[in-house]
Amino acid sequence: MQVQVHTDNHILSDLRLQEYAEGAVAGAFERFADRVTRVEIHLADENGSKEGGSVRCSLEVRLAGHEPVGVTHQETHVKEALAGALNKASKVLGGILGREHEYHR
Repeated sequence: MQVQVHTDNHILSDLRLQEYAEGAVAGAFERFADRVTRVEIHLADENGSKEGGSVRCSLEVRLAGHEPVGVTHQETHVKEALAGALNKASKVLGGILGREHEYHR
């Protein structure tokens, strides 16, 4: 599974962020690992350099044989925004693959 992290110019994109994101994605999508081909993470600071930042995390998850799935979550910190988006995406993937499993029974 390929994980790509994209940030705006207000969020520092470094090796630590990439490694953290890869670990978080692997943990969140462990049960879908054989079906997920790529995850794109887009992080943006909605308030820029102003006080009281609000980070938006948009995820695009690509499943083998399916259209991409997109979710967005907004929080005050990068890790919280990523965790929220991963949680939402995991629920959506569970629904998609659960329906597929039921259809093939």
